[in-house]
Parts: sequence; structure tokens; C-alpha cells
Amino acid sequence: MEIAVIASDKRKELMTEFCIAYCGILSRHHLCATGTTGKYLKEATGLDIEMLLSGTHGGTQQVAARIAYNEIDVLLYFRDAADENEYANDQLDLVRMCDKQNIPVATNIATAEALVLALDRGDLDWRMLVREND
Repeated sequence: MEIAVIASDKRKELMTEFCIAYCGILSRHHLCATGTTGKYLKEATGLDIEMLLSGTHGGTQQVAARIAYNEIDVLLYFRDAADENEYANDQLDLVRMCDKQNIPVATNIATAEALVLALDRGDLDWRMLVREND
């Protein structure tokens, strides 16, 4: 499965802790992450992560493009809901694109845990069929 990972600045530590906890499951999948998030995760976990640009320099748009082409199966996007910055529209567009493509997305640790455990059980294998038929 193709898993994209994004974390806002205030959620990078939480995302890192999450990926450490679920490193065994995540290691069996292809991961891509926006630049700074990917750097943190790679250093902390040793996971093989495809590094994209940093979020503010186009990394979020790179993920969005892959979502638009149905190349992502799961999006883990830990965002700071209290931060109403200029990127709010980009964040909303990203989640909206996941809805359009039927891509499971987690914006918090509780949902991310449910998705990763479902991934481990094979509950998301239907995504492979969707991508093959696209």
C-alpha cells in the first residue's frame, strides 16, 4: 500500500511517536512524506521513506497530485486544528480530494491507529482493486 504522511509543525513529535509505535506495520508498505516530517520519521524509526518537498514548498501539493491520480491508498495527516493559517484551504482541499477518491484519511492519532490496524488486518486491501481498475 502507498501511505502518505504529513504533520504540521506542532504535530511532528506526535506523528513520530505514532510511527515508532507502529513501525512494524508501516515497514511493510511504501511511505512518502513531506520533507521535514519525513526527515523526523526517518531519523527516529529507520523506515524507508520517500522524501517529498517540505509542506510549505510544495510537498503538500505533491501529495495532492498523487491523490488526484489515485496513487495514494492511505493519508495520515496530523494537522494542528487550532492553527488557522494561510494553508487552511490547502488542508481542506487535500481532505476533500481524499473523499472524492475514497482514500482513507486520518487527521488525528485515534483515527490513524484505527486505519493502521485495519491495514494490518487486510481490511483496506480493497484499495488495490480500486487502483487497478482506475
